[in-house]
Amino acid sequence: MQRMKTAFSPMPVRWLRPVCAAALALLLGCAAPARLPEGWPESLAALLPADVILLGEQHDTPAHQAMEAAAVQWLVAQGRLSALVVEMAEAGHSTGRLPADADEADVRAALVWNERLWPWKPYGGAVMAAVRAGVPVLGGNLPRTAMRVAMQDAALDAALPPAARNAQLQAVREGHCNLLPEAQLPGMVRIQMARDQSMARAVATAPRGPGQTVLLIAGGGHVLRSRGVPVYLPRNLRSKVALAQSGQAQSAIESEADIAPATAAGEQRDVCAPLR
Repeated sequence: MQRMKTAFSPMPVRWLRPVCAAALALLLGCAAPARLPEGWPESLAALLPADVILLGEQHDTPAHQAMEAAAVQWLVAQGRLSALVVEMAEAGHSTGRLPADADEADVRAALVWNERLWPWKPYGGAVMAAVRAGVPVLGGNLPRTAMRVAMQDAALDAALPPAARNAQLQAVREGHCNLLPEAQLPGMVRIQMARDQSMARAVATAPRGPGQTVLLIAGGGHVLRSRGVPVYLPRNLRSKVALAQSGQAQSAIESEADIAPATAAGEQRDVCAPLR
């Protein structure tokens, strides 16, 4: 498919990797840069043109947050990025009124960033790269004040086909280390679906110019085609999914994403051990 022209000539791909790496180093500080997947972020070109790119991460994998910052830098350099939507801030909050030279404190205040839930450091690189480029950053997550209502909303049970809802239920069960009482699972699944719906609304209503794309950054489970945010997007929006993997990409997600770039396998640890 022929790519849509941007307002200016895109930077040659061979120049982008050192430029993105240098910018990423400035945004993330002096720590040793995380190793990006081979060809990232240039491989995003295969997803364009798209109205929306959904980039799924594993929250505890620093290389995935480095991928996100690099993706923002690359899309900005291509003149493609119109808005950045993040799971890490609640819907209704935006940097849209801030100047491009706003400091981090003002950005965090505008997004009402919750440091306890989402440490700023891993995500600051992507957020600030967008702000510096004059691209608005919007919160997409369901406000915590709405979660109790969502938990009790039985109408959400029909939001997914039975097979997809069962898969969501199993994912929630495993995500809570199989320790959550079965009676609580339906309510937790409803919250998950309500969060996906909230992010879909934020993406669908985000500003987007001709030939531009909205980038969503969220946990991998939220971007799955069968049961995540894509289910709730308007059908006239062209969406593409990039699902970051740690270690060997899982073949089971081939139908869930357009690309599945893999970073080096992280330290293997049993996150459920402390809960047991």
